Amino acid sequence: MFSNRLKSDLSPNALSIRVHEKRSKGETIFDLTESNPTRVGLAYDAEKILAAISRPEAMTYTPDPRGSVHAREAIAGYYRKQGDAVDPDALFLTASTSEAYSILFKLLGNPGDEVLIPQPGYPLLCHLAYFENLQPFSYPMRYDDTRGWGIDLEILEALITPKSRAVVVVNPNNPTGNYLKQGELAALDGICRRNRLALIVDEVFSDFESDPSPERVRTAANRSESLTFVLNGFSKMLALPQVKLGWIAVSGDPDRVREARLRLEILLDFYLSVSTPVQHAAKKLIRQCRAIQVQIISRLAENSRFLTERLAQTGNCNVLLREGGWYAILEISDAVSDEDRVIQLLKKDNTLVHPGYFYEFGREGVVVVSLLTPVETFQAGIMRLIKRFGRR
Repeated sequence: MFSNRLKSDLSPNALSIRVHEKRSKGETIFDLTESNPTRVGLAYDAEKILAAISRPEAMTYTPDPRGSVHAREAIAGYYRKQGDAVDPDALFLTASTSEAYSILFKLLGNPGDEVLIPQPGYPLLCHLAYFENLQPFSYPMRYDDTRGWGIDLEILEALITPKSRAVVVVNPNNPTGNYLKQGELAALDGICRRNRLALIVDEVFSDFESDPSPERVRTAANRSESLTFVLNGFSKMLALPQVKLGWIAVSGDPDRVREARLRLEILLDFYLSVSTPVQHAAKKLIRQCRAIQVQIISRLAENSRFLTERLAQTGNCNVLLREGGWYAILEISDAVSDEDRVIQLLKKDNTLVHPGYFYEFGREGVVVVSLLTPVETFQAGIMRLIKRFGRR
């Protein structure tokens, strides 16, 4: 009696079962997967945030399928401060980037059509495609010890079929942390134009660059001729996932942009999912952006330094190059499978990490950790990992 949109096995895996067992016994777990910013000890200005959300204007409901003009102007101001011009009329508000994906998949594809997504990557994207009866196909990210991660553009284009509708790029990618480069974006733009594909660029981690470089693309908005949809939102940018505000910025070929805007407005008019209070609060909330990002960037840098220094003291563990985002990827050379590694580490050392297969790395010897983890927890967990699997 249920649809086949849920493709995965719904039963809990061995790792989640053990985590539940330990937590139910009250055991302390050194959780190196924590990515919820509201649970990692950041200092929020709660008074200003709550005051912004509780404005009297929020008592009047004035629905707009694009989102209120005041909120869209506030978001355009965020881009303007970074030196980018985004027209408020090019913005469409959603309750989250996940909802934005769902809306775009409805806009672009019919049941059975295909979207191309990065691998390694966050597993959410496959599920969102399945929920819209689309078929996700993974294009590979390649790693180079000198340049770091990049898109295999040749294979990406070879994967395109008559049913392909869009290429999804996460910029910077989650969890590999690599940004689009200027040349990559130009090549992707050409691929999309030649094959009449849309380009969807998810930029939720774009504010968290580890070290600036002019080669990197901070936003793809208004930087391509193909029909392009840039996604972002308050979940990461303001570290407020509970506030629920995301957006789609539309740019590219004027004729296709015009039609996409009309269709998006109709689609969103059926949902009207963005709450009135957060739209009224948008301008004041964006003002809190820098204060919270400074804390996060400092945390990411401190944990990244500790990780690099400690792994350098081993003979079989190293950290892969990252350019931004909240995660770090560890390579461990030994004969232990990723499944056994994470189970052993949790069972014997009460330390939780993500195995590489969670992000579809397609090979053994990969561990992913969140650099957002509180420093004391992170350091304690990493030392336990090194003691268990590191070699001199």
